[in-house]
Amino acid sequence: MPQKIVILDFGSQTTQLIGRRVRELNIYSEIIPYNKYPYGREADEDIIGVILSGSPLSVYDPEAFRIDLERLFAAGIPVLGICYGAQLMAHTFGGKVEPAGSREYGRARLNEIDADCPLFAGIAPGAQVWMSHGDTITALPDGYKVAASTADVRYAAFQAATAGRVWGVQFHPEVFHSECGMKLLENFAVGICGARRDWSAESFIESTVAELRATLGNDRVILGLSGGVDSSVAAVLLNRAIGSNLTCIFVDHGMLRKNEFADVLRDYECLGLNVRGVDASDKFFADLAGVTDPERKRKIIGADFIEVFDREAHKITDARWLAQGTIYPDCIESLSITGTVIKSHHNVGGLPEKMNLRLCEPLRLLFKDEVRAVGRALGMPEHLITRHPFPGPGLAVRILGEVTREKVAVLQEADHIFIDGLRRSGLYDKVWQAGVILLPVQSVGVMGDERTYERAVALRAVTSTDAMTADWAHLPYDFMASVSNEIINKVCGVNRVCYDISSKPPATIEWE
Repeated sequence: MPQKIVILDFGSQTTQLIGRRVRELNIYSEIIPYNKYPYGREADEDIIGVILSGSPLSVYDPEAFRIDLERLFAAGIPVLGICYGAQLMAHTFGGKVEPAGSREYGRARLNEIDADCPLFAGIAPGAQVWMSHGDTITALPDGYKVAASTADVRYAAFQAATAGRVWGVQFHPEVFHSECGMKLLENFAVGICGARRDWSAESFIESTVAELRATLGNDRVILGLSGGVDSSVAAVLLNRAIGSNLTCIFVDHGMLRKNEFADVLRDYECLGLNVRGVDASDKFFADLAGVTDPERKRKIIGADFIEVFDREAHKITDARWLAQGTIYPDCIESLSITGTVIKSHHNVGGLPEKMNLRLCEPLRLLFKDEVRAVGRALGMPEHLITRHPFPGPGLAVRILGEVTREKVAVLQEADHIFIDGLRRSGLYDKVWQAGVILLPVQSVGVMGDERTYERAVALRAVTSTDAMTADWAHLPYDFMASVSNEIINKVCGVNRVCYDISSKPPATIEWE
């Protein structure tokens, strides 16, 4: 078992960024719910440090998330509290946390730093940090001392001088705008916790393959293959672990990109995978008829996937497991600690008992960039690794309103022109994800000398590193003009092309 830094999740939207930043230091981190910490088993699980995340709650709320800090501190391992985590420490041990006079949000400078504090080793006064909290610590507990301050926040960071190896910061070192954030996390994980920095794609493959072999034994596994990066890497990883005991099933729900069903099956020939193609499009279209609500569409598609896999599972009489390419952002968006759903992912949420299949998700704790690194380490072809993410429900969530075969055909053509144009222009690999959205509106246009009243589409292209945040891609105007002109001239039924310039947050990458 590798050394690990455990991040206790109190529901912050940036909890996953803490884990990702620690992994960027080549240190294995694991995010677990705040109420699932394995007290007393730190040595057994090789936990060398704990980070307490932020939270949307206030520490003095009756429903505030709490943990047994005394028991945690008694283990003797280093603890770092971030924002809510720091305030929880102060509040629990006799300090004071109160609503800030005004919301402390945005950039700030650490104008005072305790030069003897190991958390701030190599960080000079004036370093920029990012604040985001409505409450603030106004008094520290006895035995605690200030480690850093800003012009407006006296207790921007503190250290427990007499209560073990405990630190707290009210800013967010995990976010990009905290310029000293990575150095602070490195000081904690390496300098204070003593992490070896031996986690990598290669070590992940080695440990995961061993774990899969131990868990699966000689059982047969069915993998839901989508053609995307995540399920492809999961398939190759499982194939390395169990070989011929893996059967991959690629379902055509009728809402794939143009020619994708045949193209994907051909791509997998070079990987030596046992793949079965299943055309279930009639069922999906029938079940989606008349449905316009985005969540209902996702739920229907998820249920239909399960039903199709159930049917195919019965053809493999000794199958015991269903594998999926679920990754960490899927889990975060489907259900957070606070119970707030951003959007449902069809591959998150468990399986009906009647399937009699257990779930195997070897990539569940990886971010997208980590998945790609694992794919490269597995020796997969680059064109499969660099493929843009594509939603499991396919074009169904890029058609606003009811999904029909006719709408899918229109969208497939427009999407093909956009994606092919990105490739021909050398822009494909500079964009994280791209696609076309079919809007539920029509607009007046003129083609030749005739008035038209046809559909509008929106182009969407974003840049990102892990899909948790994204910015709209600043594509060249000449390219945009060329794509718009080609779509309007070649796609029957479309007379207007728009470009989505919203970022995530507040928007999501997909429109539904």
